[in-house]
Amino acid sequence: MIRVRKIHSAGNWPKDYPQDRPVDRIILDREDRHRRRAVMSGESGLSFLLDEADAVFLHHGDGLELEDGRIVEVLAEPEDLVEITARDTAHLIKIAWHLGNRHLPTQLLGETLRIRRDHVIEDMVSRLGGGLTPITAPFDPEGGAYGHGRTHGHSHDHGHGHGHGHGHDHGHGHEHSNSHSGGHHDHGPAHE
Repeated sequence: MIRVRKIHSAGNWPKDYPQDRPVDRIILDREDRHRRRAVMSGESGLSFLLDEADAVFLHHGDGLELEDGRIVEVLAEPEDLVEITARDTAHLIKIAWHLGNRHLPTQLLGETLRIRRDHVIEDMVSRLGGGLTPITAPFDPEGGAYGHGRTHGHSHDHGHGHGHGHGHDHGHGHEHSNSHSGGHHDHGPAHE
């Protein structure tokens, strides 16, 4: 089976390749665009193997260069999203901070933000004074420092056997294992 030789970011396909003429296209939702190894089939039926050393996050418009030089275009599958607007930049930053504090995958689009539909989060944004417009569109969330559009991007190994939304109001003190640096960080008085 033919393999992917190289992944070209959106807008950075080889200069001698006509970007409007990929040999095939593959439409994937956000989860399916995060892969290490997978057999994929394009819209026209071309099958190929993505086989990377580490998991990669494919973005809308990326080009998968096959071993023979042909390119398959990656398209993000349209999803049910909500577009968020604010009074001004400072207000939008405040809303973005609240979304980030909840580890929500968020697409940054200059003066707007996009998230997946979630009535609880939409209520929070509304209470913060943000404008909400339901849309159906490709979703290409920001990768962040630790991941590429994944739900958490990095792992917190809490080891105390209960889930929580990272509000960090547990009613008891403890340290969190910080797996991306191998050390520990103490959230201090916020846990008291």
